[in-house]
Amino acid sequence: MSEITPELVRHLGVLARIELSDDEITELTGQLGVIVDNVAKVAQVATDEVEATSHPVALHNVFRPDTVGETLTTEQALQNAPDADDNRFRVTAILGEEQ
Repeated sequence: MSEITPELVRHLGVLARIELSDDEITELTGQLGVIVDNVAKVAQVATDEVEATSHPVALHNVFRPDTVGETLTTEQALQNAPDADDNRFRVTAILGEEQ
C-alpha cells in the first residue's frame, strides 16, 4: 500500500500553490496512491539485466543528406513578388511605432 495520505496531498498542494478542496484532496489521494503502487510494481520487476530504453523500437535518422541542389536565382525568386526593392521582398509593416 502506498504512503500517500490526505495530509501529504494537502502539503503538496500548498507547495504547488494550488488550492484544493477536501473532495479534491480525497480524490487525488486515491489517484496518487494508485500511481505510486504501480511504480513500485514496475520497480520490483525491473532488473539490472534489462537495459533502460526510451523507445521500444530503435530510432534512426529519417532525414535526407544535406546536399546543395538547384536553387532559384534572386531574380527568379522575386519575379512574381508584388513589390521588391534591393533584391528583397517588400512587405507592409505589421508593427506599429509603439513596437
